Amino acid sequence: MRDKYFYEVMFDDTSIDVSKEVGLVWSIANSLRGAYTSDKYKDVIIPMVIIRRFECALEATKDAVVAKHKQNPNLPAALLCQVSKYPFYNYSEYNLKRLLDDSDNIASNLKSYIEGFSANIQLILEKLLKFSTQIDKMDKSNRLYSVVKKFSDLDLYPAHVDSMKMGYIFEDIIRRFSENAEAGDHYTPREVIRLMVNVLLAEGCNDLLTDEGKIATVLDAACGSGGMLSTTYDFLRRKNPYVDVRLFGQEINPESYAICLADMLIKGQDVKNIMGDEEANTLKTDCFPDQKMRLVIMNPPFGTPWGGKDAPEGQEKKVREENKKGGRFEHGLPGTGDAQLLFMQHAINKLDEKNGRAAIITNGSPLFSGGTTSGESQIRRWMLEEDLIEAIIALPTQLFYNTDIGIYIFILSRNKRPDRRGKVQLINAVDMWKPLRKSLGKKRREIDRDSMVKITELYSNFEENQYCKIFPNEEFMYKEYAVYQPLQRRGVLDAESIERLRTSSYFTSNSSIFNETDFEQLKEMNPRSAADEKKYQKYLAGQQFVADVLTILEANRSDRIFMDYSEFEKHLKSLLGTVEGMSASRLTGIAMVLAVMDKTAVVQKDRKGEIIKDTTTKDTEIIKLTQDPEKYFEAEVYPHVPDAIWAYEFDPEKKESATNKEKLGAEFPFTRFFYEYKEPEKADDLLAQFMELEKSLSEKIASLQESEGV
Repeated sequence: MRDKYFYEVMFDDTSIDVSKEVGLVWSIANSLRGAYTSDKYKDVIIPMVIIRRFECALEATKDAVVAKHKQNPNLPAALLCQVSKYPFYNYSEYNLKRLLDDSDNIASNLKSYIEGFSANIQLILEKLLKFSTQIDKMDKSNRLYSVVKKFSDLDLYPAHVDSMKMGYIFEDIIRRFSENAEAGDHYTPREVIRLMVNVLLAEGCNDLLTDEGKIATVLDAACGSGGMLSTTYDFLRRKNPYVDVRLFGQEINPESYAICLADMLIKGQDVKNIMGDEEANTLKTDCFPDQKMRLVIMNPPFGTPWGGKDAPEGQEKKVREENKKGGRFEHGLPGTGDAQLLFMQHAINKLDEKNGRAAIITNGSPLFSGGTTSGESQIRRWMLEEDLIEAIIALPTQLFYNTDIGIYIFILSRNKRPDRRGKVQLINAVDMWKPLRKSLGKKRREIDRDSMVKITELYSNFEENQYCKIFPNEEFMYKEYAVYQPLQRRGVLDAESIERLRTSSYFTSNSSIFNETDFEQLKEMNPRSAADEKKYQKYLAGQQFVADVLTILEANRSDRIFMDYSEFEKHLKSLLGTVEGMSASRLTGIAMVLAVMDKTAVVQKDRKGEIIKDTTTKDTEIIKLTQDPEKYFEAEVYPHVPDAIWAYEFDPEKKESATNKEKLGAEFPFTRFFYEYKEPEKADDLLAQFMELEKSLSEKIASLQESEGV
């Protein structure tokens, strides 16, 4: 019998209200007006919130730490941490309140106070946030005293503000500074994270929720300020106080990394497992190569390039190396403009082989971008063939603070329950939301408690209904078949066809014969490299070839029509066979441009009597693995093209190459599965509505004119 999950325990934080604390912080931010532009308030507010939070946490043991340090200034940090009862301390006699007693020296004293913090806190405040610079700036603009005074009164004591509430405060503060950031570049609204954790823990995690002594390793490889890690930690510990939750994260943004470190320190986490700055670039480096994860939860950035000129230096090289050497990205490389499917592969690589589970947020691109043999398609194919995808959940739009696009959650598992194996569940939750009373940036909606319960139950119940569809993995995989028409072309050497050849890409932008644009660029080069000179000479010969062919054709122009393409090709050979540079392939290329398709022309066949395909008519058809190709063509193609010739152009007996590649891909056309046809309104009804509106408008205008005495 599968695990049964009790949803209600995951929603007991919905009553948390941080408006008072955030309001106070925001009022402090407003006092910086004039000295700072609004987008720079965060340079002061974020480090000051962190300082005050640590100060409140340490207050009970502060005097003991100061006394211990005075006794022996060289005391090891570990012993001072034992006294402070946190993995950090401050041995300065100052606190924010005491700094106010010496207003003339408040800047230097505040720096001294910060220097009294343990090294891990100074890393946050100085190396990452560079707060000393802001202290000097505030002091110079006469803002420092008032800022310190206001923060000294802010209640952030752990007894009053637990780690979950502190996470909400951080989230709201960051949101106010992040509304104009690039979409997907910051963090995820807390209720979306709660939903992800609900679904993630709804199956395969009963031991973490009930057993003593269990270790839950949790990774967010794009952890931002740590919201996903914190929420997962809080939910697990609230359900099971005896579970040992170990959090791992990577984040390259220094401000977000600083906040995450602060939160992890308060939680008593090992901050060695929270890696930051450029060395924590997930696409370059797996910071935890020897550690597999029970849970991975992540919102990687949308549309962020992993290669090309806009990517961090050295990143593309590292990614391609891991792709070639069988590393994290061995299953495919998406287009260089979007790294989401690289993060997806990284998440899967980190999952515990026995029971790892992941929840990953994406936009629509990873579901269907790329052609059949593209990296995106092949990554999806690999995930389906390995049976890693449990579910894909479509969320409402307008949920995020800085983007209103559609969002999806991928639920991945290394150990599906038996009835899920070989299947993917699609959940359409786009209408499960309630409006916010006040918009927050682009966020106008939220997933309320009832919607969250409903989505979680839809997932766990695993039963088809109007919101839930379940398909075998093969439903999303397909083969790409080539479709041709028989070679039937009419040839004629009249003025129109010769002019068509003259202006064709075959004669004007063909790197094998003549490329007009490249030729002009090479002609302007002085000097030319050996390689460029070789190409220039090739184009000179190609230019002469083109001129010779056109001269001969013009001299032999006629209205004679060839209804048998092979006869037309023979005629051209008799005219052009002696032109310098002529070859069989070039002659065929010229003939194909000169001739036009004509269904009354003779169907061309080879020596075996088999119909020759017209390569210029090539089209493709995407056919699911669950469909019979012959039946598909009978139903979908032959009624429109009765003489169509189809083929699966891959020879498994030959070595795979650019020209011999298996056309087997995968995509998730999510909306297609939930599409419902709605009959358009009748023209008469629309006309009646229009007339009614026009009448109403005329009456209002008349009433307005009457009231104004017009």
